[in-house]
Amino acid sequence: MDVLSDAIAVMRTGRPHSSRTVRFAPWGHRFPPSMGAGFHVLLQGTAWLLPPDDGAPVRLGPGDVVLVAHATGHGLADRPDTPLVDAVRAPDGSWPTPPHRGPVGAEETLLLCGAYQLSRAHAHPLLTELPPYVHLPARVGAHPRLRAAVDLLGAELAEPQPGSDAIVPALLDTLLLYLLRTWWLSERADRSTGWSAALSDPAVSAALRALHGDPARAWTVEELGALGGLSRAAFARRFTTLVGRPPLAYLTWWRMTTAGRLLRSEDLPLRAVAERSGYSSEFAFAKAFKREYGVAPGRYRKGAQGVSGTSVERQG
Repeated sequence: MDVLSDAIAVMRTGRPHSSRTVRFAPWGHRFPPSMGAGFHVLLQGTAWLLPPDDGAPVRLGPGDVVLVAHATGHGLADRPDTPLVDAVRAPDGSWPTPPHRGPVGAEETLLLCGAYQLSRAHAHPLLTELPPYVHLPARVGAHPRLRAAVDLLGAELAEPQPGSDAIVPALLDTLLLYLLRTWWLSERADRSTGWSAALSDPAVSAALRALHGDPARAWTVEELGALGGLSRAAFARRFTTLVGRPPLAYLTWWRMTTAGRLLRSEDLPLRAVAERSGYSSEFAFAKAFKREYGVAPGRYRKGAQGVSGTSVERQG
């Protein structure tokens, strides 16, 4: 199984939204903090990303892509000194598209923007380690798959056709994965420590794929180390250093994270959730789940069902 795909799957809580908009100078929008993530693609013209707390503005050129990875507010404007107005979400969670008109001679900017609904409860560290803003400048011949996804999404939004309602969310999910993959493989990602290094390390990445592929299996540290040709001790040290948890502690955390997703999204008996999480005893599963989440599995499920589009936060 794919660690990156799994990390996104456990955090996704609703349909993503996107828009293709034209703005005429002067323009500036302030996007409030949110629980999800978002992106901006500059298709034409120029723009500036304005981080909060007086962070240095980032100039965007045609073809540049920015992923706003965390629940952080930010601004986007034609110039760094343009006053910002609050961007207000529509009832469905999308950003309303402004009228396609402007003063004669005004500089025109074409943007492709999107937002993802993600749960921050039990977020995978692969995503929490990302910088607040991932800026991928356009370069000739660089990131061809990411560019292809952007082009396809832009075309569907510019000229919707039969099937677009299904195609656009799928393309948005694809675009997010390409954004993250491109960052993790970029020269600017620090591969000396953390998850970028873990995914690049043959022994650790092999173990992670195995754990995600079969989390219910009673893995041993020796078995996981053998997948990468390492001794138990050497593997345990390397895994703990890069991932931040010992191998079996990570396995337990991932089992509980997967169980939380099943309880939120599937109508499975608790016994089945326990078995998929690697527990033959429903009692042992409930005890481990409560230790991790602070509530019993049944109560967690009721709370998740009672809050549409969100997740139950840790209590206790």
